[in-house]
Amino acid sequence: MITSHESVADSPARERGHHPLELIPLFRRWPSSLLRNLLYTAIWSSLLALGLTILQKLMGRSGMSFARLLFATLVISNLIGFMIHAMLELLERYFPRGKPWRFRAAQVLAIALASVIGIPFGNALVVGKSPLRFFQYSATLTFLLAFALMTAVLMVMVLAAGERRLRRAADNARQQEQIAAAGRLIAEARLRALQAQIEPHFLYNTLANVVSLIDSQPATARRMLERFIDYLRAGLAASRAEHATLGSELDLAGAYLDVLGVRLGGRLRWRIELDAGLRALPMTPMLLQPLVENAIMHGIEPKLEGGEIVLRARLDGAMLCVEVCDSGQGLRTATPRPGGGVGLANLRERLRQLAGQLQLLENPAGGVTARLLLPLSTVPPSTIPAP
Repeated sequence: MITSHESVADSPARERGHHPLELIPLFRRWPSSLLRNLLYTAIWSSLLALGLTILQKLMGRSGMSFARLLFATLVISNLIGFMIHAMLELLERYFPRGKPWRFRAAQVLAIALASVIGIPFGNALVVGKSPLRFFQYSATLTFLLAFALMTAVLMVMVLAAGERRLRRAADNARQQEQIAAAGRLIAEARLRALQAQIEPHFLYNTLANVVSLIDSQPATARRMLERFIDYLRAGLAASRAEHATLGSELDLAGAYLDVLGVRLGGRLRWRIELDAGLRALPMTPMLLQPLVENAIMHGIEPKLEGGEIVLRARLDGAMLCVEVCDSGQGLRTATPRPGGGVGLANLRERLRQLAGQLQLLENPAGGVTARLLLPLSTVPPSTIPAP
């Protein structure tokens, strides 16, 4: 019989438009509105009327037929219900909730007053007699006041139960939000650590190679240093970026492979196969780089004659498919190395939060294909090229 229109500032645990029927899960499916709450009040009042009618017939307190008694009770119950609805709407709008006990007392008084007024006038509408007759006899008046007070107390208990449910729901929502926020912070910290990481052996070996080539092959040393600077610049930009594109991630991987190409010479060959229309697709930073590093470390470097790395990307339905293919040692013959598997484990965890997948496939001709499958649900439609 009531809607509770309390502002979020007054009490964030409550929702505007709370109605007693929302204690029943079925009635929580529809969002609050004036029309919905009025309909709920009619349903609530009618259910109470049906219950009171059945109770009176079982107790033999009325000589009227069931249909006539139900009609009379429906009229009175709905009159009282909509009066309570209106009074409590006014309370919610104009009576402060600063002191809960005062607000509850005001609710009790409002509901009791609506019952004291509604019962005589409802009977007057049904039987056509003056409503003042209820106030002429002390026994009738006592019964009326007792019934009004009992109705008020029960209604306030129902309202309080609904508000407690809303508070619990709000607390649970806040807890889930805090858990999700903590998960995002952990994932971001891992990402930042991964983005800022340059393996010491790669840094030292590159600089050592530059020094060794300065006298004998200055042009090669210059190219290696320039590509190393490009790699550092791209890596620094990635470490500070919240978002990246497929093109920027491939550029970072290309700079890395270029540096290693100078160092490894003919043992490393690499290429990128990509439709130019896909370069602008958004992509989470630093998902591709660990796979390229893994292909070099576990595939190409341990193999005496080296091998080739191919970077590919394509659209596969609602997924962006990015592949790092190498012709190295393969999964079965790869030798364990210190820290092996940690990078892939972190990558899988990040992909789990992104609803993505990582597949490691043995190539028939040798080597491994690491396949990233990323959902396009967060990619703006305008950035997805037409097939």
